[in-house]
Amino acid sequence: MIHFYFHPTPNPAKVSLFLEEAGLDYEVVPVDTSKGQQHDPAFRKINPNGKVPAIVDFDGPDGRAATVFDSTAILIYLAEKTGRFLGRPQDRPQLLSWLLFLGTGLGPFSGQAVHFQYAAPAGLDYAVNRYRREAERHYQVLDGHLAGRTFIVGDEYTIADMSAWGWLDRAPKVLKGATDPWASYPNIRRWFEGIDARPAAARARKVGSDIEFKKVNDEETRRALFPSNFPPAA
Repeated sequence: MIHFYFHPTPNPAKVSLFLEEAGLDYEVVPVDTSKGQQHDPAFRKINPNGKVPAIVDFDGPDGRAATVFDSTAILIYLAEKTGRFLGRPQDRPQLLSWLLFLGTGLGPFSGQAVHFQYAAPAGLDYAVNRYRREAERHYQVLDGHLAGRTFIVGDEYTIADMSAWGWLDRAPKVLKGATDPWASYPNIRRWFEGIDARPAAARARKVGSDIEFKKVNDEETRRALFPSNFPPAA
């Protein structure tokens, strides 16, 4: 059994897709980040960085519980545990390269683009432009790579595709104001539609849909999500 610490955001979505593709036995443990539950001491023992997703695999190596945080680390761990979605051995260098491109580039720049376009105070035009343009640049790199390809790495569906699906699903929000977010990225469009048509993707979208997460964006939420913007409590 796997405990899956979850909030309905792009990085947990990647893990949801793997769990559904692999048919693993798991239990969703909600972490309402808008209420600050990611900062609770009990959760910080699981992820000291205070972010979702995280998992506790009670059937880890040698029968011991294994705790893993960070979506890329979780995907690699689960793929190695199950022996699935790792592609061919000869493709492993490219798999690692693209996983890190997604995990340290496309994902974070997309997240910052969303933050500065929707949540930051007005007047930060430089930051808005910087992160939006970097998100678009990462899209361009991936779109060029996908020309003539069905999957990101080699000829097989891998955890690289799962990782990219999580954030690219939010393209309409990342590319704020774009009537068609895929207009400039036809290879991503084709690739995304193929991944999104998989039955497991539909199931992954439903993960946590029966849980009521806070949706009000008030001061409690802002303090929970962006604590560094507020002075420490006296």
